[in-house]
Amino acid sequence: MQDTYRIALGADDAAIAMKDAMAAYLADRGYQVTDLSATDGEDYPDVAERVARSVARGEHARAVLVCGTGIGMAIAANKVPGIRAAQIPDSYSAERARKSNDAQIACFGSRTMGVEAALVCLEHWLVSDFAGGGSAPKVEKIKQVESRNLTSPGVPAA
Repeated sequence: MQDTYRIALGADDAAIAMKDAMAAYLADRGYQVTDLSATDGEDYPDVAERVARSVARGEHARAVLVCGTGIGMAIAANKVPGIRAAQIPDSYSAERARKSNDAQIACFGSRTMGVEAALVCLEHWLVSDFAGGGSAPKVEKIKQVESRNLTSPGVPAA
């Protein structure tokens, strides 16, 4: 299978049903899914870091994270160098997360949207590719911000 077909999937205990629906949806479409969801005693930051690291190491081309809102997963995943994770509330945002921001990780909220809506958004995200063009310099600037802050942690005095 091509690398683009390897997808990591992770959820906390608030999102098992949505994660299971997404896993079945992905498998039905030929994706190789690796479930890295929470085990006993783990919280969403643990899952987000494990999944994001698998993408950063190149073990998976993309990933999907699910928690109550998708917000915590996105915040935690974005702490891993090289990762761009986006919380996806609608299909337009799903498309733009890929086309404009080259987001490798999509984050969904099981308490903020229904499974069917999440699957529509997931499909929009899956079929979209980074468009480059005018967005490429902006993504490069995101990488530069990350690089500067990896060597100079904290917020500089204004």
